[in-house]
Amino acid sequence: MTDTPATPAQPADSPHTAGLRKAVRFGALALAVLAVVSAAAWTAIDGTPGLWGALMGAAVGGAFVLTTAIVVIATAHSAPQTTAAVVLGTWLVKLLAAMGIVAVLSRYDFYSRPAFAVTVIAALIVVLAVETWAILKTRAPYVEPAAA
Repeated sequence: MTDTPATPAQPADSPHTAGLRKAVRFGALALAVLAVVSAAAWTAIDGTPGLWGALMGAAVGGAFVLTTAIVVIATAHSAPQTTAAVVLGTWLVKLLAAMGIVAVLSRYDFYSRPAFAVTVIAALIVVLAVETWAILKTRAPYVEPAAA
């Protein structure tokens, strides 16, 4: 790891983003575990449609939550107003995308709707809880040392 300062073309790698980086890692891991468990359970319940519903639900729910932390990390060295505007804009895009995905999927019957709905809700809850836990357990200084 080099000691080069972060630039706009470089991801923010500083102590004040350590919690968010840890949250994304643990959130993605929790999402993978949830996807496997949910896929196995729903396959046992509904067969192949349950598998598809669980996998798509994990993807939609997990992407919705993980995207916010990734966007905050990407804009960590921007002005607070810029970060707020990007996070709000991303939230609106995610909301429209989720509504569009659900609208498109409503025409098809290759997946289990209960598996999809339950897994989306579970992914939202599990990933958000794990991200929150990761941020709360991260030890990072409040003030960064001055640049030499």
